[in-house]
Amino acid sequence: MKQGVLPFQYQEERSTTGMTALAGLTSYLELGVGAGLLQWIEGHVNLRKGGQGWSDSQMVTSLLLLNLAGGDGVDDLRILEKDEGFCRVLRQAETYGMGRRERRARERRWRKERRRSVPSPSAVFRYLGGFHQEEEERRRLAHTAFIPAPHPALIGLGKVNSELLAFVQSRAPQQAATLDMDATLVETEKQEALYSYQKYQAYQPLTTYWAEPELIVHSEFRDGNVPAGHEQLRVLQEALEYLPVGIEQVLLRSDTAGYQHDLLQYCAHGKHPWFGVIEFAVGVDVTPQFRQAVAEVPPEEWRPLERVGDQGKGVATGQEWAEVCFVPEALARKKAGPDYRFLAVREPLGQSALPGMEEQLPFPTVEFAALGRYKVTGVVTNRDLPGDELIWWYRQRCGKSEEAHGVLKEDLAGGKLPSGRFGVNAAWWAIAVLAFNLNSAMKRLVLGKEWVSKRLKAVRFAFISLPGRVVRRARTLIIRLAGEHPAYPLLLMARQRILALAQGPP
Repeated sequence: MKQGVLPFQYQEERSTTGMTALAGLTSYLELGVGAGLLQWIEGHVNLRKGGQGWSDSQMVTSLLLLNLAGGDGVDDLRILEKDEGFCRVLRQAETYGMGRRERRARERRWRKERRRSVPSPSAVFRYLGGFHQEEEERRRLAHTAFIPAPHPALIGLGKVNSELLAFVQSRAPQQAATLDMDATLVETEKQEALYSYQKYQAYQPLTTYWAEPELIVHSEFRDGNVPAGHEQLRVLQEALEYLPVGIEQVLLRSDTAGYQHDLLQYCAHGKHPWFGVIEFAVGVDVTPQFRQAVAEVPPEEWRPLERVGDQGKGVATGQEWAEVCFVPEALARKKAGPDYRFLAVREPLGQSALPGMEEQLPFPTVEFAALGRYKVTGVVTNRDLPGDELIWWYRQRCGKSEEAHGVLKEDLAGGKLPSGRFGVNAAWWAIAVLAFNLNSAMKRLVLGKEWVSKRLKAVRFAFISLPGRVVRRARTLIIRLAGEHPAYPLLLMARQRILALAQGPP
């Protein structure tokens, strides 16, 4: 019977072949093992400690690899299980470095002969269910922002992430940590999800992104109705605890969700015992009082905001900036308040709004005498930088931190939540964060500078999803690629660099 239009046929392979479509994914597994990922999971998560069946490290590692391979649901583990060649490597990696007694103890976790290399979807659903705390759900109040207390195992996943940050820091030290705090909406059709400010059901994680090494320090999973700025100071304090040793200076950037006086004063007064004063740039709520202060800025104090172009020449943007003499009411009552600088950026509207529709625009505006109406935004800072330089530094957060959320939701499995139970989805999101950071470490520490800017889908095409055959020779696994495959020298180079990283800091 003819199968299709073109003259070829599909046939199912009946014999054991060792074929794999994920020859490059073994490098991520090797990097994780070399860094100590399996030990970190066993030491911090403790959801299956002393039990039977799949261990914490097997569960979390399988889901982490599923993210990197391109799976976006628990059922995709069935496809990963059928990749026989990769599963051979995975089985051997599980017992790497174990003595005979440890290997036998691992085998005794199974009452019957173990036949799978990765957990079944049903086993994973049961495992993720352990992160959910029904007693926390009973504390919810209708129409109220509520953040459930995290399960100890979820806190353990955060500690695993901090171990990965420390590993990257030990191999590529950074002295400064520019932290970008931003929330994102993860749309879902789960009936249990609450409605967000965008009028659809969603969850809204608040993420702290470390700009220099492009790593996620902390991400708190939240319901969709929790405002982005809710308890942001507490989240920042938790993120600071996860930063590795060696950081000497912390800087903070946030949109208007971070415009909270307790957060700004905490940073400006240097209340953190390790980092002292935290320099920041935060978006300002354009209140009527701020609008009035902007309108009163003398015309000669507005300066063009130029972008640095080729050969260092300024490129006009059509925008202007100025320092604004503005003291918020909350600070005016305090005698010893911190000194902040307020900056405003204005841009002329290309088309005038219809009469009576000015307040319906999706952005704040200010009317300037003899000039017309302008779009206006504001920034508050305690940094001593020229205004235009400060504004461009502040705007850098919009690129990478928002891209990180895009990778989590689109390239990884963070955008397809598996359950209506909050704790299950929080664990799923935390594992996607781990996958994001492992990929970032792979690009920066192993693959090299030319790979740092590549999105994960490009890395999958050129490095992860490589066809090969896994064979065993003299107790050694060999992964064979097609002859003259362009990825072959890259894989060899990657293994050599991973070996050097595993042996210790340079």
